[in-house]
Amino acid sequence: MACIAFETGETFRSNIRNAAGSGAVGLIQFMPATARGLGTSTEALAKMTAVEQLVYVRMYFKPYAGRLKTLSDVYMAILWPKAIGKPEDYVLWSKGTHPTTYRQNSGLDVNGDHDITKAEAAGLIQAKLERGRLPGNLWREA
Repeated sequence: MACIAFETGETFRSNIRNAAGSGAVGLIQFMPATARGLGTSTEALAKMTAVEQLVYVRMYFKPYAGRLKTLSDVYMAILWPKAIGKPEDYVLWSKGTHPTTYRQNSGLDVNGDHDITKAEAAGLIQAKLERGRLPGNLWREA
């Protein structure tokens, strides 16, 4: 849920589109090629309810079963699967070596050192998790 909160700007909308124009849509920002690989399209995903789209979220995560040991690994499955299982100081993108990808994700460079690490990216997800656990945000049966 923390990852979905981050990816949707806390709207939890299944039709939310990537503001940078990547073509990604939905709860975990499915890219067009990813959607096709799951037997659907971003257009179809955008028309689904959040509950309907969760079927595709589950399908997306299925190949990673047993490999996601930390919250940062869960987020890496969405953002950069190559980083699953890597240490927290693993550099995802550097401005010098991956300028385009760095620019597209520069908001994740929390310390401004021109390297985006797994820890920096996952720290934003951890913040969403902590916010979601605040007493006013917890669901309670009446």
